[in-house]
Amino acid sequence: MPHIDYFFSTLSPYTYLAGTRMEEVAERHGATITYKPLDVMALFARTGGTPPNERHPSRMELRAQELVRQAKKHNMPLNLKPAHWPTNAAPTSYAIIAAQTAGGGDLARLVHGYLKAVWADEADIAEDDVVRAGLSDAGFDPALADSGLLSGAETYAANQEEAVARGVFGAPFYITDTDERFWGQDRIDDLDLHLAGKL
Repeated sequence: MPHIDYFFSTLSPYTYLAGTRMEEVAERHGATITYKPLDVMALFARTGGTPPNERHPSRMELRAQELVRQAKKHNMPLNLKPAHWPTNAAPTSYAIIAAQTAGGGDLARLVHGYLKAVWADEADIAEDDVVRAGLSDAGFDPALADSGLLSGAETYAANQEEAVARGVFGAPFYITDTDERFWGQDRIDDLDLHLAGKL
């Protein structure tokens, strides 16, 4: 059975634009998924990337155009300048880690719900009520927001180290069990072809 390690940030617009397409690909090929939230800003610093606010204006202009085009392509609402970005992604990351351990809900819905909260709903994902609402909406116990904070922090840090060690430098980033790496929401079709044995 194929497996996908999914490295992402709940602050990443490109992770938001991935929607749940990767999960649909995984289901089509019987692949399992491990969700690995990380701190993408810290990842940039360690892997030669540049945080958005430090990029040259020409890069930022293209980024803005590309985000709008991709949102239209996938029929997704998008606010280019969210009211609560950047914010603290740790609470949602810990909640996702706790939910993955607990089981019983829809992890894809949980992850995408937090991303939509940032990029479409003008919500602050650092707020307890937003974290709890996301858990509840995805079929998880909202009390998971309060449990396992220490283990969540440890796993979050471990995800970061694993990402650097395995060649991850952005989000979303998908690594198969055969170490095939796919960076970006625009490579999900390639991931699909790979799992089908065509690429």
